[in-house]
Amino acid sequence: MSQDRFERGLDKRRRVLGADYVDQSMRNADAFTRPLQQLVTEYCWGEVWQREGLSDRDRSMINLAMITALNRPHELRLHVRGAINNGLGVDEIREILLQTAVYCGVPAAIDAFRQAREVLTEMGEI
Repeated sequence: MSQDRFERGLDKRRRVLGADYVDQSMRNADAFTRPLQQLVTEYCWGEVWQREGLSDRDRSMINLAMITALNRPHELRLHVRGAINNGLGVDEIREILLQTAVYCGVPAAIDAFRQAREVLTEMGEI
């Protein structure tokens, strides 16, 4: 593991998803799950999210669409928060989810809207 890449990843992950969530994930990691937390932090957040080709805002838009397509509600909730933290507005999030209805299927989009509405309400965005 590259300690520098891990630390950069941890910083980016905290900025996007929120320090409380990330720190809790790291604290809750045990001998079984710690390698996954390290992998995600180092390679996802410390390598790919650090690249200059896309902004964090762009990456958030792509993630919302992909996570909707994969029907991963827990991850969608995290990345709705991340999208807001990266500067997306409620209207933009809605448009991304509407786009997924056409290309990923209406059932996936319905679940994504449900999760997004709950998060945006909790955050005081709607």
